[in-house]
Amino acid sequence: MRIDETKKMRRVADEFLHIGTDDGDEDMTRVVALNPTAIELYEALLGRDFDVDDAASLLTERFEVDADTARRDAAEWLEQMQKEGLVHG
Repeated sequence: MRIDETKKMRRVADEFLHIGTDDGDEDMTRVVALNPTAIELYEALLGRDFDVDDAASLLTERFEVDADTARRDAAEWLEQMQKEGLVHG
């Protein structure tokens, strides 16, 4: 997997947002907001190939979470990122 670097996240106040685009036109109805944990994963994995185990490993290193919970949360994060078109591969 790889984060799609053509789709930029923007900081607005205390949130990180991606405003969806279709066919090059801004679609203001498709806004993805990442919570602090999701943006930490996004920033740590930006620019490199990764899989769900890499994301889970980051969660266990940076937060007080067991391996099973980290893997489940990482899989959910990755699924949502793919659904929104922010990750490919």
